[in-house]
Amino acid sequence: MRGASKTPHGCELRVGSIEDIDLLCAIDEDASALFVGEGLELNFPDSQEFSKNERDQWLASLACGNVLIAMVPGRRAVGFAATRTLDSQPHLEQLSVLRSFMRMGIGRALLDVTEHAARKSGADSLSLTTYSHLPWNRPFYERAGFAVLSEASCGAEILRVLAYEKHWLPCADRRIAMRKVLAEVA
Repeated sequence: MRGASKTPHGCELRVGSIEDIDLLCAIDEDASALFVGEGLELNFPDSQEFSKNERDQWLASLACGNVLIAMVPGRRAVGFAATRTLDSQPHLEQLSVLRSFMRMGIGRALLDVTEHAARKSGADSLSLTTYSHLPWNRPFYERAGFAVLSEASCGAEILRVLAYEKHWLPCADRRIAMRKVLAEVA
């Protein structure tokens, strides 16, 4: 993911840098408040292992140029998509948008550009993990062409991520992996 691009939604997408880590954390914290309405408390203290590991993973993605940040006019960051490699394929580690900017196509734009970058890199697929029961998670990804993977279809690294998430996150039985098979770029 290199350079910046405009989306049809009035946002500019740019590649993040390590200096953006606090922006990512703030965006994700705001977006995570949406889960509270569904009975899921996802705000862990910064000193907690899950929070430390998530921040470290985002720092690694930022260092590799694998984070897209959505900026609205006035240079305000409103969303991001962070990827890494699992089982030799790109994996969408996190997609978060500020609640006040949700349902404007920003998440979809971030996902579309992430998919394009994955295709351009020669990847066969793009994976992610999410909750199966929330009305804005699984259906959003299914509309984008992702399908639920059985655990038997997951690679070893995705299985490790799922096990880790099931250990730390509430509603462990609702965590799933999804994958989109990518068509080649013409």
